[in-house]
This record gives sequence, C-alpha cells and structure tokens, in this order.
Amino acid sequence: MDFALSPVAADYHRRISAFIADEIDPIEVDYHRQLRALDNPWQVLPVIEELKAKAKAAGLWNLFLPSVLSNTDYAPLAELMGRSFIAPEIFNCNAPDTGNAEVLVHYGSEQQKQEWLTPLLAGEIRSAFGMTEPDVASSDATNMESTVVLDGDEIVVNGRKWFSTGIGHPNCKFIIFMGLTDPDAHRHQRHSMVIVPVDTPGVKIERMLPVFGFRDEPYGHGDVSFTDVRVPAENVIAGVGRGFEIAQGRLGPGRIHHCMRLIGLAEKALELACTRAMSRSAFGKPIANLGGNRERIAKARIAIEQSRLLVLHAAWLLDTHGIAGAISQVSQIKAAVPAMALEIVDMAIQLHGGAGLTDDFPLAGAYTAARSLRLADGPDEVHLGVVARIELARYKTATTANGAHT
Repeated sequence: MDFALSPVAADYHRRISAFIADEIDPIEVDYHRQLRALDNPWQVLPVIEELKAKAKAAGLWNLFLPSVLSNTDYAPLAELMGRSFIAPEIFNCNAPDTGNAEVLVHYGSEQQKQEWLTPLLAGEIRSAFGMTEPDVASSDATNMESTVVLDGDEIVVNGRKWFSTGIGHPNCKFIIFMGLTDPDAHRHQRHSMVIVPVDTPGVKIERMLPVFGFRDEPYGHGDVSFTDVRVPAENVIAGVGRGFEIAQGRLGPGRIHHCMRLIGLAEKALELACTRAMSRSAFGKPIANLGGNRERIAKARIAIEQSRLLVLHAAWLLDTHGIAGAISQVSQIKAAVPAMALEIVDMAIQLHGGAGLTDDFPLAGAYTAARSLRLADGPDEVHLGVVARIELARYKTATTANGAHT
C-alpha cells in the first residue's frame, strides 16, 4: 500500500489543519472554562454553532461517510480532529453520531433516513447508542437482557443501558437501541436494533455517569432506563434479528475512527510533553535531560508511528477487503492504540508535575478518554481473544493437514 495521502485527502488535510489552527485552537481553552463555569453545562454554546456553520460552508462536513472518503483517506483527518475535544462535532464527525449515521446509510429504510439521518447529517440533531448494560458482562453481546419485542404494529422496548454516549446533549433526539428479540434463535440472530426517540414515554435518563470525575459535557454518558417503551414497528432497523449483523458492520469503521483520533490525542500529548520538557528546568538542567526523559520521548515517537501504520493498514484492508478481510487487524488496533495513547498521556502528565492533573492542561481529560477506550467498543481482552483465535486457527489447519492431533 502507498502511505502517501491521496490528492483528495491531502487537500482536506491542509484545509482542516488550517481551520483548526485558525478557528478552533484560539477558542478551545476559553470554551471549556466557560462551559464548566455554568450552573447547567448541558447546553450548546453559541460558538459551537458558529464554528459548525463555518465548517459546513467550507465543505469540511460529514467527511466520515464512505460516499465522501474511504477509510484510508479519512483516517489522517480523524487524527487531526483527535487533537481537540470539540473539533469532531464542529466537522459533524463525532461519535456516536458517525456510527449511527453509517447504520442508517447502510441499513435504514427510506423513512428512517428521511426522519433521522437527514437532520443528523445536517448537524441539526444528535444521537446516542444503547448497547452496554449495567447488570451483565456486555463484552459478550449474547448476555444482553434488554428486550425488543414485536407486538402487532408496535415494538415494545424494556431494559436498562448505560454509558450511552451523547445522551446528555440537548439536541440528542434518538437512541439506536439493541435488544434481545428471540432468545432461541441462532446466537447471531437473537438481537434487533430499533430507533427510539428520547422523548418517548418510558425513556428515562436515570443519571449522567462521571468518568474519573469528568462528565464530558455537553455530550455525557448516561444510565438510561426503558420501561414498556412503545415505538412503531417500522423503527426496527433492517429487520428483526439483524442487530448483531448491524453491530459488526458499524464497529469496523468506528474503531478506525476512534484509533486515529487517539493517535491525534497522543500527538497532542507528546507535543505538550516536549514543550514542557524543554521550557522547564530542575536541578540546573532542562527536564528533558533528567531521569531518562529523552528515552521516554523517543519511545513515544516510535510508538505513535507504529500505531499510525497499523491503523492505516487496517483502514486499507477495510477498504479493499471489507470487514471480513480485516477482522484481526481491526481488533489489533483497538487493543494497541488506546494502550499506546494512555502511556504517552501518562508520560506527559508526569513531565507536567501537579499541573498535569489539573484542567490547566488538557492532559487529565486526555487520560480519561484514552483509558475509557480500553473498554469502549469492546475491552482489550475481547479484541486480543479475536486476534489469538484467528492466529491459532492457521496452526490448527496446518496440524490437521499433517495428521497431527488437534
């Protein structure tokens, strides 16, 4: 594969870099301080809508869509966006809206696209995704207890979901809910996905969940209950029993996006670490020259480069072979990249001393984001298990062919 940016990707990369430098970087620190100072931080500040309008007018909008860019072309753009906590929304490329939009693009009916996808892609509404449950090990989707049951021309939804990212946003209008429909069906045909408007009777946000004390306003992660929630049967996506299929299709590109944003986050952390190490002195020396910090910085650069190449390879495989040809590689990046980013952010915090723990720098928030993604979209152990299964399967085939015991 060619690692050079395509002409289209290079053009977007230049324009997004300039937009972030000119429009987002100058206001982001003040934006966060202003939001956190509010009695109610669950709101959209005017500057966000202003920047969204500018990005949309500049054609820097919905770049995650496969009809706009391939995974390989989008990956370096996601990296740029990952350097900022607000850039993804500015370009209408923030999770979980990107994943939900892709679900509706590939699996949604024309009615669902008109009612939900069109305003989502316009940036007029936001969305959430309900999969993880508090009472079961949700790393195994077959454990899911929440239900999606057909009742005449309606679907009845019951259960409880948590870490439903984006549910706190004031413009969040719907949740894509995954639940159990037929417990006796094949394990990959038991579940269904359904669109649930957040204002439907029976939907209740029980609480917003802090992560290491951060609430990620105005998006947030919610604990949401669904009690005898009734929606039209046409809100089922693609058909009853296709939830697992949709989830697998959704999570492939989504993991590319997450990992490339994390590489951007790691780049930002390393940049801050190097600036601090060269500008501060202790014991008569720059911090860079103390305690093995040069080696730590060098290893951080190597780790970022390794991760970037691994993700670009996975993106290329996804583009050329589909999810079936990239299963191992997608799991590899999901296990490797959050761990890499977490280690580099931790190193940057250490170089900043006590300041790294405060909100004077974005490092504490970066640590929270990187640590969370060792669990989100499947914990490390699940992805390592996938990689090991695929790797060992080759040897099982070889030993069987040689007449050895398996």
